[in-house]
Amino acid sequence: MTTQRRYPKEEFGRRGDAIYEQKIRPHLKPRDKGKYVAIDIETGEYEIAKSALEACDQLNARLPDAQIYGVRVGYPAIQIFGGYPLQDTL
Repeated sequence: MTTQRRYPKEEFGRRGDAIYEQKIRPHLKPRDKGKYVAIDIETGEYEIAKSALEACDQLNARLPDAQIYGVRVGYPAIQIFGGYPLQDTL
């Protein structure tokens, strides 16, 4: 079953970025670079895993109706097409 998005794209991104920056990023270690974080933008609950699918599956197992926002630790985007990131964001 697919969860329906309950927020506009801008609000979704704003909430996800805020939770990541305030709650998660301060606790990350250099060994976490490249891992994926799945964040429920309503509760602030999250999972970190080696793949985006694994992080989402773990979060969905705990919160079946989660509004999931994804982040790749140390990169400006989850996936990069045709190049490399310009800066290290960890």
